[in-house]
Amino acid sequence: MGMKHYPAEFKADAVALYRSRSGATIKSVAADLGVNTETLRNWIRAADGRRPGAHSTQPAAARTGGDDVQAELAAARKRIRELEEERDILRKAARYFANGDALVNRYQFVEDHQRRHGVKRLCDILGLSRSSFYYWRRTAAARAARRAVEAGIAARIRKAHQESDGTYGAPRITAELRDEGGQVINHKRVARITRTIGLEGVRLRPRHRTTLADQAAAKAPDLICRDFTASAVNTKYVGDITYLPVRGAKPLYLATVIDLASRRLAGWAIADHMRAELVIDALTAAEKTRGNLTGAVIHTDHGSQYTSRSFAEICRSAGVRQSMGAIGSSADNAAAESFNAAFKRETLKGRKGWSSEREARLEAFRWLTRYNTRRRHSRLGQRSPISYENALQPAPTTLTQAA
Repeated sequence: MGMKHYPAEFKADAVALYRSRSGATIKSVAADLGVNTETLRNWIRAADGRRPGAHSTQPAAARTGGDDVQAELAAARKRIRELEEERDILRKAARYFANGDALVNRYQFVEDHQRRHGVKRLCDILGLSRSSFYYWRRTAAARAARRAVEAGIAARIRKAHQESDGTYGAPRITAELRDEGGQVINHKRVARITRTIGLEGVRLRPRHRTTLADQAAAKAPDLICRDFTASAVNTKYVGDITYLPVRGAKPLYLATVIDLASRRLAGWAIADHMRAELVIDALTAAEKTRGNLTGAVIHTDHGSQYTSRSFAEICRSAGVRQSMGAIGSSADNAAAESFNAAFKRETLKGRKGWSSEREARLEAFRWLTRYNTRRRHSRLGQRSPISYENALQPAPTTLTQAA
């Protein structure tokens, strides 16, 4: 079910996603998005101002036949060899920086590859001072001793944290260690090691509400009754809103429309607000994906966006019947809640938020598109939603685009 016509925003987001992923190939990004490799390559060329299908060329050097030209060619070849060697070195170094570009990773890379490339060459490429590298090497034994001590402290921290059922943070763990061993241990050191090994105590955090019910608004009947299955595609959908936390800034909001038969994300939209336009854009995207939604059911919670007059009007014009569960019951929209949880778990991966709005949008774009095209779903026999639909009844559709 590939699409024939891609919206301009989809092309721009695809190019931005490719450029934001260091080391990614056009083929891998195209596979994630479910598009042809050459199609994505042409989008990138178009964004660079080059004619699709053209190959970049370099002007031919003038043939003077003199010694100066030969010298210049020899110098150019030498520079090319140096650049190729630098490229190879940086590719090897990238493996050392998988967990962050820390100085210790750079020093270790120089230590491991100095015989082949030389300390000076490696330090120049990695932006290191040779004197700093030699100091790091001289102090290796002392660092190893400190690491051994801290490994022992880390084991005791894990034990104390486990025995508290994961509720103790650094202050209480520090007290436990002091009582246990009778020795003075700095609380800052305990806090640092605790963070390093990824432990933290239980903290009550305010829940970010995305469902704000309008008590005066008209309510739709429950046509789903917690039966989150469907015998055919384009008959039953669930819709919901979740927030995308951005560090140091206001969050974004994601509205989704999910087909209960194939679990396909038929429509979605992202915005920096929770007005009714957000859910209208998501439903409009679903209508474009399916061609029409006549006779389908859309089940949601009682959020003011879904009970608004404007959303009811767009449902009527699309031939969609509205359905709503009980107020305050997440179980009445469990399929949408489960999707939201998987999305955040697999994109944030334990982080508390994205570093910027751009990062949040690009990661959401990649995951949401990949969810349809590649992510295997247990309810679908470990097939992706689009693969599942292709097996049911191959028919041309278009991929959804965020508003």
